[in-house]
Amino acid sequence: MPIPVYAFTGFLESGKTKFIQETLCDPRFNAGERTLLLVCEEGEEEYDLSAYPHKNVYLEVITDQEAVPTDVLAAFAKKYRAERVVVELNGMKMIMPFYEKMPGDWQLAQEVMFADANTFLSYNTNMRQLVVDKLSGAEMVVFNRMPKGADVMPYHKIARAVNRRIDIVYEYTDGSTEFDEIEDPLPFDITKPEITINDDDYALFYRDISEEPKKYDGKIVRFKGQVARLKNDRAGMFAPGRFVMTCCEADIAFMGLPCRYAEAKNLKVRDWVNVKARVEVKRHALYKGVGPVLTAISVSPAEAPLQEVATF
Repeated sequence: MPIPVYAFTGFLESGKTKFIQETLCDPRFNAGERTLLLVCEEGEEEYDLSAYPHKNVYLEVITDQEAVPTDVLAAFAKKYRAERVVVELNGMKMIMPFYEKMPGDWQLAQEVMFADANTFLSYNTNMRQLVVDKLSGAEMVVFNRMPKGADVMPYHKIARAVNRRIDIVYEYTDGSTEFDEIEDPLPFDITKPEITINDDDYALFYRDISEEPKKYDGKIVRFKGQVARLKNDRAGMFAPGRFVMTCCEADIAFMGLPCRYAEAKNLKVRDWVNVKARVEVKRHALYKGVGPVLTAISVSPAEAPLQEVATF
């Protein structure tokens, strides 16, 4: 059977250790399962293994989560006959290298990020790539030490810009807790049969149509993009899109949609065009399954937008 892995991320002194300690003391989470606790970061808080009611938690320290060998992780699990793994990841390291090192029978069950509200905005300004790395895969982010009455909108916007599905919790300094219930309406009307995407909204449009293509099935969309060719390009197809930056210049990538257009061969790569097209949700080689495929109604030359690289 797969061994479930519960991952807790965030920067130093963000509250990860305290939460994990309390969770492992809670009988609703800890009913006696043999638990391997991997600690990849040492902060001021320390784990008290004697506090766990079943004495079933076994701690190992990992000095470099990005380089730990898979066989070492497998040996830890075998040594303690672990039924599950709880891991406190280092906030100054990227997450994916650790996940790539996990043994084949380890399966990520949950990822939660913790952030100190007093330092989070500064981290986002100065270490944006690390912040995006933590938010992008998390199911939930907990902003703790939040002053009561503080404006939570900056925290909400950053989290949802990276991960539209993430749950957000605010833990206030007075001990109260509040779930974020702010709605995120799209900047265009998805209920209309014809949807016009402004230049500033392309990144949000691309993410939304990629994540929930069925909402757009049968709709007509209008947007500005650059001409690109598809890998294994077929006659009468091209991929209008934009270069999109998620967090920093290092992660700029072209994000386009496959589009049928009889005159595609006459288009010049990287030229800007206005596209009006009908959306269908169907199988295409660009996707592992089904996804949005456009059929052009019209394609015409366009001026480049003021900001050529789209952002969230």
